Amino acid sequence: MLELTSEFKPSPDQKQAIEGIVKSIKKGNKYQTLLGVTGSGKTFTMANVIKELQMPTLIMSHNKSLCAQLYSEFKGFFSKNHVEYFISYYDYYQPEAYIPRTDVFIEKDSSTNEDLERLRLSATASLLSYKDVICIASVSANYGLGNPNEYIGMVLIFELGMQISQKELLKKLVDMGYKRNDNFFDRADFRVQGDIIDIYPAYYEDEVVRLEFFGDELDSMYHYNVLENKKGKDLKRFILYPTSQFSVGEIRLKQAIKDIKQELNERLAQFELENKLVEYQRLKQRVEFDLEMLTSTGMCKGVENYARHLTGLKAGDTPYTLFDYFAIQDRKFLVIVDESHVSLPQFRGMFAGDRSRKQTLVDYGFRLPSALDNRPLMFDEFIHKNCQFLFVSATPAPLELELSKENIFHQIMRPTGLLDPLIELKDSDNQVEILFDEAKKVINKNERVLVTVLTKKLAEELTRYYLELGIKVKYMHSDIDAIERNEIIRNLRSGAFDMLIGINLLREGLDLPEVSLIAIMDADKEGFLRSTTSLIQTMGRAARNVNGKVLLFCKKITKSMQEAIDITNERRKLQENYNKKHNITPTSVKRHIEESLKNEEDLGEIYRKGKKLEKIPASERAKLIKELRKQMLEAAKALEFEKAAAIRDEINKMKNL
Repeated sequence: MLELTSEFKPSPDQKQAIEGIVKSIKKGNKYQTLLGVTGSGKTFTMANVIKELQMPTLIMSHNKSLCAQLYSEFKGFFSKNHVEYFISYYDYYQPEAYIPRTDVFIEKDSSTNEDLERLRLSATASLLSYKDVICIASVSANYGLGNPNEYIGMVLIFELGMQISQKELLKKLVDMGYKRNDNFFDRADFRVQGDIIDIYPAYYEDEVVRLEFFGDELDSMYHYNVLENKKGKDLKRFILYPTSQFSVGEIRLKQAIKDIKQELNERLAQFELENKLVEYQRLKQRVEFDLEMLTSTGMCKGVENYARHLTGLKAGDTPYTLFDYFAIQDRKFLVIVDESHVSLPQFRGMFAGDRSRKQTLVDYGFRLPSALDNRPLMFDEFIHKNCQFLFVSATPAPLELELSKENIFHQIMRPTGLLDPLIELKDSDNQVEILFDEAKKVINKNERVLVTVLTKKLAEELTRYYLELGIKVKYMHSDIDAIERNEIIRNLRSGAFDMLIGINLLREGLDLPEVSLIAIMDADKEGFLRSTTSLIQTMGRAARNVNGKVLLFCKKITKSMQEAIDITNERRKLQENYNKKHNITPTSVKRHIEESLKNEEDLGEIYRKGKKLEKIPASERAKLIKELRKQMLEAAKALEFEKAAAIRDEINKMKNL
């Protein structure tokens, strides 16, 4: 049962939205939209909808940072249930590509994050084991996975008293992707000590499962904490899942290898007929090596390119994705698309970009044609999945509104009574000087200023100019990495500086209660950055402060500006009337400042202490590795993945000595 834990209760506006959405979904409507203004508590409404419907739920967002924020919030709301996190497990990813014009092949290069991979495996394992699952996912949910039925067929179910030979068990563990490692025992490993077998499930954090045998009989089974060397809870039954969603059984693997060989022979014959000898040799060498690896280990680099054969699908079939793990045994489920006005266009564009790159690889002999079926869902495949959708946005696009028809539910009032910001039009001829005067007034009240401009160069030049005039100001744009952006936002909120200048600040998902002034330079330059949606989203950044105000610098009022102004003013009027009727006094949002993602402390100092790493005794290094690993897991648990990755690199340095 999905159990919502919160000290708050829905406001009247949230309550009517929740009731409307739940009623619509229970009636069987496929699409519905929640149109909620910035700061109206859309996340809390989503949580209440899930609680009322009691359906497994997939929440999708276009942005990893927003996914992390949603995961943290829903873990708090549903602390007794299985809240999972499913995003790409790559810290860095460069897909393989070929540029015919310059004859340059770019090899696939990636760096995977073990903790994100664990969370992905945990998500699929939970979906196959429980009903009370909420999964927060990025666009990664639209990419191909292994067949869930094949994945289920690979599981091992342990029960006390069962009879199984150790030799048979160890072979099965290897087939599932687990590796024997008696020295550095880690996730997805197993180790053997006489009649004791320790298995570290790929989706566990810091516990292993210890199996104790008496002959071929499973005599005892319990959790075991590897960090503290302590026995945990006794188990009567335990289900072990494979280390990858692409793990397949022996029969399926043999058939897949046979099918790959057949496709290879057909493709080579075609290249030979067309006298493409370079492509012939290139494909033959690569695929034969992959086949050798699949035969001997069951896996190979780039195994996902053979997904069609491994899953038993035909050319052009819809690939298996996370949606199929939700739909196991024809289970009904809900898909919530957060920030749908951005997420849906991103989902729509995924297939074409992926197809273009892979078609070139196929044409020039770097991949078999079946690699084209390792792809994300086409938009039609996504939007027509056998599930029900809830689109959530402050500015839904025509697509969501058209799909939802009359099932559109508004959430205009904020629980804090805050109003949409006041809007003032200013002449753009003197926008720099006018903004300086307005900003000084705000800064003197210890409040912050956000400024959006149209180019990176203008952001940098304006920052330099205001610095010379004595304003503490910084700029932020796409050249600044994610960790540094987080640090800039933290410093703005804490008062280290007072003004932030950027290009499209709404894209950063900013939640800044300290900001009371938004300045939009050149607001009349019609285009994507000054569209109705962008203007409303940007102006909404000031809706978390009781003194929120927006300055639009322009020479004329464009159609987009007029629409944004009209919508904002209409909402403000409704909010004012509501506050008067219910005697509500608006109050600014209170929100704690997140911890820095920067690793302030040099991790090396934890163990160097003035000594060269090579001179530290092996026994001491082992203790330090254990301590660092504990810190890495704690950082990953707190979703501080950059810090966890840095600690992981330090551990690898120590292990390689």
